[in-house]
Amino acid sequence: MSPDHALASFMREAIRLSRESVRQGGGPFAAVIVKHGEIIAQASNSVTSDNDPTAHAEINAIRQACRKLSTFDLSGCTLFTSCEPCPMCLGAIYWARLEKIYYGNTKNDAAAIGFDDAFIYQELDAPPGKRAIPMVNLLPEEAGKAFADWEAKEDKIEY
Repeated sequence: MSPDHALASFMREAIRLSRESVRQGGGPFAAVIVKHGEIIAQASNSVTSDNDPTAHAEINAIRQACRKLSTFDLSGCTLFTSCEPCPMCLGAIYWARLEKIYYGNTKNDAAAIGFDDAFIYQELDAPPGKRAIPMVNLLPEEAGKAFADWEAKEDKIEY
């Protein structure tokens, strides 16, 4: 199988899963994670079925891949997703250290059918006190003690 054919087949699997999700009452999103040419995780959006707003396809696939590989570091893995990742998923992708992202639909395509994340990007640019959900810094001196504990910890596992 040529590299381009393999890429297309992984993307087609994400697309197939996204369409299956719609048929089963879920959102039109799915993701596949590949390592060394093998699918190690695949998931669709399960926000409504799990009653979990974080159960996006990419998050579900990342969790599944991490469990399968017994690691929180997915370096060397590639993500194929039916849609350009939202801000939450993009953050998780960076934290998981995925190597590359291939996507089908764009964020503008998603916005056109009611999945518009533009307000989140705007909120990220706003100062904490000016956001739609107010953010108030409370007890920073006490909270800082946990950070000091972490800094001093000699046997920490950095991530």
